[in-house]
Amino acid sequence: MIINKAWCKGCGICVSFCPKDVFTQVDDGVPQATFAERCNLCGLCELMCPDLAITTGKVWSRAARRSTSPYAEVASWPTPPGSPDRNDGAILMQGNEACVEGAIAAGIRFYAGYPITPASEIAEMFSRRLPSLGGVFIQMEDEIASIAAVIGASMGGMRAMTATSGPGFSLMQENLGYASAAEVPCVIVDVQRAGPSTGLSTGPAQGDVMQSRWGTHGDHPVIVLAPSSVSETYWLTARAFSLAERYRVPVILLTDEIVAHMRETVHLPDVATLRPAPAAPVGEKYRPYETQGGDVPPFVSFGRGARYHITGLHHDTAGFSTERPDEVGPLMERLKRKIDGHVDEIALVEEDQTADADVVVLSYGISARAARHAVHATRQVGYKAGSLKLLTLWPFPAHQVTQLCSRARAVIVPEMNQGQLRLEVERVIGSRSEVIGVNRVDGVPISPEQIVEVIKQVC
Repeated sequence: MIINKAWCKGCGICVSFCPKDVFTQVDDGVPQATFAERCNLCGLCELMCPDLAITTGKVWSRAARRSTSPYAEVASWPTPPGSPDRNDGAILMQGNEACVEGAIAAGIRFYAGYPITPASEIAEMFSRRLPSLGGVFIQMEDEIASIAAVIGASMGGMRAMTATSGPGFSLMQENLGYASAAEVPCVIVDVQRAGPSTGLSTGPAQGDVMQSRWGTHGDHPVIVLAPSSVSETYWLTARAFSLAERYRVPVILLTDEIVAHMRETVHLPDVATLRPAPAAPVGEKYRPYETQGGDVPPFVSFGRGARYHITGLHHDTAGFSTERPDEVGPLMERLKRKIDGHVDEIALVEEDQTADADVVVLSYGISARAARHAVHATRQVGYKAGSLKLLTLWPFPAHQVTQLCSRARAVIVPEMNQGQLRLEVERVIGSRSEVIGVNRVDGVPISPEQIVEVIKQVC
């Protein structure tokens, strides 16, 4: 095993949890593997270390997951005698950890944030990982400053993000609107918890669905992604950066306390294709909001030879404020069209057994896991149930939802709120199918049994 002394804070958790009493804590507080010959490489010390400072040499080691890790070489170590063969690329990872690693794989180089439960692990991990990659980590004084710093870093040419939860997400809304109006690409992670106000600071919820779409004032473009697993958190985080730059828009990763804190064995997908694209060429007459045959103007960061103006005011193609209706109207239409006109390219859904379904369970986030189990359980006893999981909430995938749900007698929408996305489903489907909500707002996740009961009632 290896102990990274630069990361270790000397908390002594490894000393307490080691079943073989391998470690002793010396005067400087950093544990030593004094009795290394006793170690059976169970990996418990590595799993429990809050500082990610220990690696045991297992291929699934959290520290071995990235080539940029100081432990990259352990991936080639032989499996210890008597240990199960884990040489399959599988990695044990937490949801918030997957968010960090997905962002790093996508090329992030700037993070600014303020600690808040249940998103704090994201900031904590970035504080260790980014400096070693030549990136920048800043703990700001609050969430308003955090998103402002992220917007500034993006203008300067760095892939940038922040992470927060409900109360902090509320504070970010004005600057989120600024990024939408000024068309500055950035990523915001909202690890949802029960609200309103302080609510249940450690309890899960899905109550920020409408806030993620309409939280800032005025008509504005935005993209919102919703993972339901650790693996999805990893690659949707990477995808968020790609979408942000492609459409010059803020992208929100809407996760929740359970997905953020669960640990799963995952195989990380290759996200190399989501790395930064070559910057647009800079001409002497560069106009930051002048499109070249499409709806998204090329983005050139400050310092790359172009002198231009950015503002949150309605602006002309040169970036200067305007009140002319013949400039304001086309600007607002373009901002809407660049997202709504590309829904088929942006929106992702996963369907299962909807072709002959009498009932379709439409779900997202942590509730999608209960929905999947409920559909499989009812299928086994003869009920024709199907599942539709939304990985993209906004722009709402209306075409896919209509196509896959309209043939069903009913659509069940389980969500940990009082029916926020159900309203959108009702708007899209109309009278073609009955839309039924399954809702909880008490900090307890929806169970498969709750959904099964409704499926049986409808069928």
